[in-house]
Amino acid sequence: MLTAQKSSEGLPAVPKLEVAFTYNPMLANVTTSKSFWMNGATAQLEGRFYKGLGVVADISGLANGNVNSSGVGLDLVTETFGPRYTIRPSHQNRYEFYGQALVGNTNGLNSVFPHVYGYTTTDSSIAVVAGGGMNVRQNSHLAWRLFEADWLRTQLPNATTNVQNDFRLGFGIVYRVW
Repeated sequence: MLTAQKSSEGLPAVPKLEVAFTYNPMLANVTTSKSFWMNGATAQLEGRFYKGLGVVADISGLANGNVNSSGVGLDLVTETFGPRYTIRPSHQNRYEFYGQALVGNTNGLNSVFPHVYGYTTTDSSIAVVAGGGMNVRQNSHLAWRLFEADWLRTQLPNATTNVQNDFRLGFGIVYRVW
């Protein structure tokens, strides 16, 4: 059985690997003036290699079946990767705060993406995620993702600016390996 090792300060050692599963509501925008909510889930895999510095892979799926009552839906799948820095206040060992900057790809599906030559029902673009959150340790292997708040920028065709600036939240559970 794996057990958490103690650091020299008496706090539990930094986990080497974390797997998180979260529920994600996201405030998205089609154009510069109309916003709507999407719902979905995220799976994250983080490996820490030096103190609080680590690398995280984030795969997220979000959907809305009827964007702004238009009769058109939108599904988004994002795959991003990048650094994450996690800190624990020195006077306690239960709470962790982290910040991250990720980059990757987003795929838009089951929607309408206008182009000069017409439209497509699928498209893809770069995805940039910047944000952070807070974990609360339950025991040596489980923690609660109390919140995660991220800015998600994509550049899918939308007949105006072709830029989306979305606000993604996250709440869930974290499994930790020492």
